Amino acid sequence: MKVLITGGSRGIGKATAQKFREEGYEVYTPTRQELDLADDNSVEKYVKNNKNINFDVIINNAGINDINELENVTDIEIENMFQVNLLGPIKLLRGLVGGMKQNHYGRIINIGSIWAVVSKEGRSIYSATKNGIHGITNALAIELAPYGVLVNTVCPGFTLTELTKKNNSDEAITSISKGIPVGRMAEPKEIAETIYFLGSNFNTYITGQKIVVDGGYSIK
Repeated sequence: MKVLITGGSRGIGKATAQKFREEGYEVYTPTRQELDLADDNSVEKYVKNNKNINFDVIINNAGINDINELENVTDIEIENMFQVNLLGPIKLLRGLVGGMKQNHYGRIINIGSIWAVVSKEGRSIYSATKNGIHGITNALAIELAPYGVLVNTVCPGFTLTELTKKNNSDEAITSISKGIPVGRMAEPKEIAETIYFLGSNFNTYITGQKIVVDGGYSIK
């Protein structure tokens, strides 16, 4: 079984790749040099070079989040976030789902965000892209169901990744954790377990869903 994971070099993507490898999957985690979602030519080249692999599982994990109030957001920020978070994944799926249809089997997991469930100042564009990726999930779930392909979105909440630790002091992490009902941020492997379940043969019937893994943050 072959798994493609974008953004698989760190954080949730890295933990997910590790989980699938532990379970015996053949995992592909292309570098930015191999697949740059910000570059249409790179996406097109990757699809062309890998179309015959017939991935069983595709996980659209890579993304960027530039925080800025709407009146200050630049055209470049808008274009980059839509390209990497939404348009690139759409074009990647467009080029690769044919193999899943042919094999009458597939699992697609699009990684959304807590900010596609609730939102916050400075995240208007990011929230738009992550809501957009769930729109793709909904439509593809219906479109691909006759071919045995299940499509879902996982929306992680605050997660204790390397980037979170880099961008936040211990005090900030403690403060954020106090606002989460379970009292802590998620470990990357906890998000990875959910992604694995949806991408594995354990999932036989769940499709078109937005599954939130946030320790109860969004239900406050």
